[in-house]
Amino acid sequence: MPDLSSNPDDMAAVNALRSGVMRMSRRLKHQRVDESLSPTEMSVLGTLARCGSATPGELARKEHVQPPSMTRIVALLESKGLVRLEPHPEDRRQKVVRQTERAEAMLEESRRKRNAWLADLAGQLDEDEWATLRAAAPVLEKLAHL
Repeated sequence: MPDLSSNPDDMAAVNALRSGVMRMSRRLKHQRVDESLSPTEMSVLGTLARCGSATPGELARKEHVQPPSMTRIVALLESKGLVRLEPHPEDRRQKVVRQTERAEAMLEESRRKRNAWLADLAGQLDEDEWATLRAAAPVLEKLAHL
């Protein structure tokens, strides 16, 4: 594994990557379908869509929040009809959080809107820039999940 911190060019690239990812993230957050949901609530729904049902504790770990915070988030999502709590199949003391069809539809519409916005932006790149970005997409996805 390379030590990027010792090379000024690598650190400049890391700085540009951080800045670009943060700016892009802020801009994508403005492309929301449902303004009543917080970015954290949307993230939890996205995690459920990617990973399937989970206990509140598992969701807290995946979302890097404390369990009491996740309990509050799940309660808010449940009150909005976006998740439901069901008995855990093996441990009746626990609950499993599942997204509802309403949440699935909302997430699909959100993805569609954000993808269309991003495709419009990417359409302004030249062929070489687009090829570079297309090749970098799996690496960015990997970084997001490390």
